[in-house]
Amino acid sequence: MSHATAGREFYDQQPTPPPKKKFNPATHVIFDLDGVVLDTEKIYDDCFRAVSEMHGKKLPDEILLKTKGTEADDCINTIINGLKLNVSKEVFGKDFEKLATEKCRNAKLMPGIDRITRHLYYYGIPMAVATSNSKRWFDLLTEKHKLYFTLIHHVVTSADDPEVKRGKPAPDIFLVCASRFKEKPDPSKVLVFEDSHNGLQAALAAGMQCAMLPEKITPLEKREGATQVLRHLYKFDPEAYGWPPFRDVPADDNIPDSDDENPDTTWPPV
Repeated sequence: MSHATAGREFYDQQPTPPPKKKFNPATHVIFDLDGVVLDTEKIYDDCFRAVSEMHGKKLPDEILLKTKGTEADDCINTIINGLKLNVSKEVFGKDFEKLATEKCRNAKLMPGIDRITRHLYYYGIPMAVATSNSKRWFDLLTEKHKLYFTLIHHVVTSADDPEVKRGKPAPDIFLVCASRFKEKPDPSKVLVFEDSHNGLQAALAAGMQCAMLPEKITPLEKREGATQVLRHLYKFDPEAYGWPPFRDVPADDNIPDSDDENPDTTWPPV
């Protein structure tokens, strides 16, 4: 048998690779900020836990999960009421800011977000950021990332935006954000990147697709409904939404370690 024949037989015996996932084509993108653009969620978690312990209680994951994606006042009220803390919202908030401010000022971009954003910008895909933060806190978080935000069309800070009447999981933030694109896209043509269950529900209520990047503590049932669930942003495939493929292959040392507890998942499976 010739080497060529043996080679053909070898490749004929290999399993056919699964087809690439395809979703509805999208024309616009909205990124959540915390946990999608900026690596701040662990900072928040650690500081919320620390402040809770300062006031005599340990903060369990089930209460912490309820704060995800919501505005600061709602986060604090959820913790105070959930733990039955004898402290005012104002005092808890000041204690949190004392711990979190400097750490958040030095927060880094999430691994892979710069690659996605630059790729979509190159191909003319309009992008925006929609965050539950106030403008003051947004400015603090992003003061070291001004260059990144030159690629973003606009930002919505729902905590003090008069057009956003209700916070997540209501759809207001994403509907307002989409309306500020020049093209006024149909919601079904917008892809939202979110990390929280509240954010996912807001995107779905707005009629948008959602690529979810959940934290480990997010139960599987809190991920249901997402267009796809990603372990990390290097798993994102722009071709799945009708966009050109990436022009580079990321170096292995840039990709976060695999996490078997947080598998890529799609509902419904494809």
